[in-house]
Amino acid sequence: MKKKITEKTFFYTAALGSVIVTAILLINTLWASRQTVNATNEAVSAVSSFYLEAMADDLAHTITNLINNNFDEMEKAVDIIENEGIGSQEELRSTIGKIEYLLFLSRFALVDDDNVVYTQYTTYTGGSRHEFLSEEVIDGRTISTVYLYGSSKQLCLTIPVDFYAIGKHFRSCFVQIDVEDIVDLLIVDDEKRTFFGLYARNGENISDTDLGPSISKKNILEATKDLVSAKSWGKMCEDFAGEKEGNLTFTSHNTEETLCYFPVPETGWELVILISEGTIYDQIHGISEKNQAISRSQIMITLLSLLIFAVILLIQLSVISKEKLEAEMENSRNYQSMANTDSMTGVRNKHAYSDAEAALNEEIQKNNIEKLAVVVCDINGLKFVNDNKGHAAGDKLIKDASTIICEHFIHGAVYRTGGDEFAVLLRGKGYDTLETVIDELNRKMEENIKNDGVVISIGYSVLREDDEQLRDVFERADKMMYERKKELKSMGSETRGV
Repeated sequence: MKKKITEKTFFYTAALGSVIVTAILLINTLWASRQTVNATNEAVSAVSSFYLEAMADDLAHTITNLINNNFDEMEKAVDIIENEGIGSQEELRSTIGKIEYLLFLSRFALVDDDNVVYTQYTTYTGGSRHEFLSEEVIDGRTISTVYLYGSSKQLCLTIPVDFYAIGKHFRSCFVQIDVEDIVDLLIVDDEKRTFFGLYARNGENISDTDLGPSISKKNILEATKDLVSAKSWGKMCEDFAGEKEGNLTFTSHNTEETLCYFPVPETGWELVILISEGTIYDQIHGISEKNQAISRSQIMITLLSLLIFAVILLIQLSVISKEKLEAEMENSRNYQSMANTDSMTGVRNKHAYSDAEAALNEEIQKNNIEKLAVVVCDINGLKFVNDNKGHAAGDKLIKDASTIICEHFIHGAVYRTGGDEFAVLLRGKGYDTLETVIDELNRKMEENIKNDGVVISIGYSVLREDDEQLRDVFERADKMMYERKKELKSMGSETRGV
C-alpha cells in the first residue's frame, strides 16, 4: 500500500533536507579551504623556484650586458686614441680623461710592452697588481677579479691592442669596474625580502652582500654545509666549480628558504638569489585568503538564502495546514449544520432535537436544570391544503407557520420534528415569558381562523421535580396541544382530519 504523504511528513522532510544541505555546504567549505591551503603551499614552492631562476638568469644577463658594453666602448676608445696622433703623456692622460667621460668607462687604462700602465692621473708598473699582465701575449678579451687596497674588489676587463703613441708600443687596455657599482645595479628589492650575492668558485663572497640571515656575508659553501644533506651540498660544490646553475632549499630558524645560483659567463662568478618562502607565501596567501573570503561570503549567502527559503517554506506549510484545518472545521460545522438544519424552514430538525434531548436528559439526571419548558406546535389544515391546493401551497403553509413560531419564541430553540410538527425548548428568559407569549400566540391563531390565516395548535409544559427525562415534559405539552387542536376545530379551523 502506498504511504500517504502528510503535512507532518513534509515538514520533517523539509527540515531534514535543509540540515543535510547545510551540512554538505559546510563540509565542502572546510574541504575546499584545506585544499586551497595545500595548493597554496605547492604554489609557493613552485613559484619560489621559478621566481628565483628567472631573477638569477635576468641579473646574470645584466652583468653580461654590462661587460659586453664596456668591451664595445673600449674598442671605440682605442680607435679614438689611434687617430688622435698623441705625442706626449700629458696629451695621453687628457685623452683618457675625455674618453672616460664620453664613453662612461670606469678607470680606463693603457698598457705598453714594458707593462707600464697609463691612466688619466698617473703611470705605474702594473705587473704586481694585475695577473693578466704577466702573460706575454693577450689573445683576446679577458675578464678577471682584482683585489685592490685590502678588501676592495673590482672586475677587470682587458682587450689586446696594437698601436704606437708617445713613442711607445701599447699591447693592451683595460677598465676596472667596482663590484659595489655592479651590486648597486643589481639591487631589485629595497625591502630586503629578496637577497642576492656574487660568489667565487670556492664560495667566497665577492659582492660583500648579505645573503639572508642564515648565510649573511660568509662563504656560501661553508655556510650551507650544515643546512642541507651531504648529497645536496656536494652537488652545489660541483656546480660552483663547474660554473653550472642549480638550486637548493633548506630550513633555517623554522623558515624554509630557497636559493638559486646561476653562472655569470666568463667571470668565474656564481650569482646567487635567495628568498624566504614565507615572503612569497604572504603574497600568494593574501590572494588565497581573499579568494577564500569571497568563497565563504558566497557560501554564507547561499546558506542564508537556503535558510530564508526553508523558513518561507515552513511558514507557507504552516499557513496551508492552518487554512486546511480551518476549512475542515468549517466543513465540519457546515456538515453538522446541514445535518441539524431543516432544509425547508431553516430551523433545527428532528436530529438536532434528539441531540438536545440527550444533553438535557443528562442535566435532568444530575438535577442541574431549574427552568425548562417544552412547547409543542402543530399546523392545522396541512393535509387539507395539500389535497386541495397542492404541495407547493402546503410547503408555503409550513414556512409561514415556522416564521410565526420563530417570531414569537425569539428566546427559544425552535425545532421541526415532523411534517407539520414543531417543538420549542425554552430556558432562562424564554421560560420567564412563556405564558405571555402563549397567550399572545393563541389570540393571534383565533384571529387567523376568522381571516383564513395560518392556524397553529400549541401546547406546553414545564419541568417538574418528579420528571426523569425530557420526554415526560414533552408528552404533557403534546397532550395539551391536542386539546387545543380540538378547541380550534370547534372554532372552524381545518385539521389533519383528527
